[in-house]
Amino acid sequence: MKFLCILFFCCIGRLAYTQQLEGRVWEENAGVKNVLPGANVYWVGSTVGATTDQEGQFRIEKRVGAKLVVSFIGYRSDTLTVRAEDNYVEVVLKSGQELDEVNVVKRGPGTIINTRSPLIEQVITGEELCRAACCNLGESFTTNASVDVSYADAVTGAKQIQLLGLNGKYVQMMTENMPNFRGVSALYGLSYIPGPWMSAISVSKGSGSVINGYEAIAGQISVDYKKPQDSEKLFVNLYGSDEGMVEFNMNTGIRLNDKWSTAILAHGDWMNQSHDGHRDGFLDMPRKTQYNLMNRWAYKTDTWFLQFGGKLLDEDRLGGQKGFRKNMRSKIGEGNLYGIGITSRRYEGFLKIGYLMPQYENTSMALLINYTDHTQDAYYGAREYDAGQRSLFVNYIYQSIFGNNPDQKFSTGFSFNYDRYKENFNDYVLRGMEFVRTDPVYWTREEKVGGAFFQYTGHFWTKLTLMAGLRYDYHNIAGSFVTPRFHISYAPDELTTLKFSAGQGSRWANVLAENSYLLASGRSVYVNNKLLVSHPEELKQLKMERAWNFGVLFNRKFILFDRILNISLDYYRTNFSRQVMADNETFPGKINFYNLQGKSYSNCYQAEVRYELIPRLDMLLAYRYNDARVTYVGENGERQLMRTPLQSRYKGLINFSYYTNMKKWQFDFTMQLNGSGRLPGERGNFESYQLMNAQVTKFFRKWSIYAGCENIGDFMQEHPIIAADAPWSQEFDASQIWGPIHGRKFYIGLRFAIDRE
Repeated sequence: MKFLCILFFCCIGRLAYTQQLEGRVWEENAGVKNVLPGANVYWVGSTVGATTDQEGQFRIEKRVGAKLVVSFIGYRSDTLTVRAEDNYVEVVLKSGQELDEVNVVKRGPGTIINTRSPLIEQVITGEELCRAACCNLGESFTTNASVDVSYADAVTGAKQIQLLGLNGKYVQMMTENMPNFRGVSALYGLSYIPGPWMSAISVSKGSGSVINGYEAIAGQISVDYKKPQDSEKLFVNLYGSDEGMVEFNMNTGIRLNDKWSTAILAHGDWMNQSHDGHRDGFLDMPRKTQYNLMNRWAYKTDTWFLQFGGKLLDEDRLGGQKGFRKNMRSKIGEGNLYGIGITSRRYEGFLKIGYLMPQYENTSMALLINYTDHTQDAYYGAREYDAGQRSLFVNYIYQSIFGNNPDQKFSTGFSFNYDRYKENFNDYVLRGMEFVRTDPVYWTREEKVGGAFFQYTGHFWTKLTLMAGLRYDYHNIAGSFVTPRFHISYAPDELTTLKFSAGQGSRWANVLAENSYLLASGRSVYVNNKLLVSHPEELKQLKMERAWNFGVLFNRKFILFDRILNISLDYYRTNFSRQVMADNETFPGKINFYNLQGKSYSNCYQAEVRYELIPRLDMLLAYRYNDARVTYVGENGERQLMRTPLQSRYKGLINFSYYTNMKKWQFDFTMQLNGSGRLPGERGNFESYQLMNAQVTKFFRKWSIYAGCENIGDFMQEHPIIAADAPWSQEFDASQIWGPIHGRKFYIGLRFAIDRE
């Protein structure tokens, strides 16, 4: 059956041939070429046109003998006549004539909605990342309506994202299309990528492509680092806030010759002050120190492309009650301070090789390898959780076309994932009048997953794009499984796009690593209603998670007062057939993990409007409604379908961004409207609330200074820690967070850059 599916896709590729022209637009300055996103491409004497994407690529209806114009503000326009044999063209735009005391300035697009790809995808550009402080990946979605980022608990500083009404563990996190930040690093990975290191973030909703693996259920988020050949010669960013947070970043890109280039990226941040805005005796944020260093290399010729590099990270977090120090760790029980400490060490190495086969048209192959070694030593009061993870990811991709038709493409290849986990955990119990630590429990687990995939992409009648993919994987614990995915895009005209996606995703749950923030409570850890430290074998009874995702998007552009009004509507449904429950509300005093018994689903509706109100004033309005429900099993076996706790039912987003003529000043303002939601157990609902952020940036020739305020209204969740005055009791719980845990914050920063000529 699997071979018949592949044969079916191959046959489809030969059925249709559509006249279509593809190409890429470059900019050239001082003999150096870079891709040019946002360039206009159109046929002379017609309204048919396109805009280049983040990679400078475009696709447009082919017209033999017609004149194609490529233009961009500040560059000399180019015109070419298309011949019958032209299926792919490359255009290089050169800077216009320079005049004394005159600067031509155009702000690049902040968020690009990819209408060329059948995937439902947004690209957050570097321009958008500068509209907020953006200290790290976790703070990069302030102006994005699709992705939410919130604190997982009130003491560790761990952050988690939500997409399509689902927890971030159901989103496949990647760096440059290689899976990353899984397992032990899932909770803190958002802080491991500094903002100044990123050139763009790709957010793909739904099941995504089979090329990158089987784990995407709610979507895929891939971060692109700054490239050695394109990044600034020198970039420095300094940041400081009134709460005592200090950050330093320095990037440098060095071109050794026409083929070789390298980049060094360095980061450090320090948070040493103690803040207790709630006056409950606990720090609002842990004291933290992080050092982060990356070195990457690039080699490029007409046919070969090579990238490799490594990354080192060292981080310490210390939280809990005010006055707690590391040397107090051994003192537990009433009368002693409660503390939390997390020490992380992480090493990464990657290799990417690409080869463009000159002997075959539109044919290439690539090999991607990523290795990580992550260790984490942590304690939560008297609990200790030490974990280590070594991961290897290998992905070989072969891409080509059917026959001589560039509109009928396919990608195939194989992948291999290896994960080795070593986890040590001990709990504590009350014996008589004293707290006593239990003996530690050790787990060592290896996951080996080998897989193969095939993906077909076809363009029909210049309006319809179809992508169908299938992959087969064998997991040494869960066995074999098949992952089908399907995407279709229909564009009846240049201003309208309709997309549909459907697909399945699977993942193996790492219950302690992904939910370690739940240890910041007085609850004991159970699996299938059995105490984990006494019955570790119960972990083997948990099954692989699996879900189907269906999505549809409608995007329409209108010309209003000579400017584009962009409206997007989308809906997604995620339906779990298998899920591992992390239940901390139906069993008093317990955190219970067990397999789903009943329904679990999420419906997500979103509307988004983008428009330039007046020249240089961009507006974004968005509204999203979440309906996520899951079945909980009570102590007596009764089942109850309930809304997912601690999740706002709706979110509204308002964003304005304005820059003055010549771009000497920029003003950004964002307001989030967060709806009410359900609290765990029988505690009722939490209230709706609003968050406002603002930033002002002043630009100079080589540097800029920015200042801003987050949470202008100074809203904080009341009593984020339950029983903060009795941290050694069973009622103590710091994990039930639904809103901000710290108040108003002022910050100031400086950016200095020496760009390439």
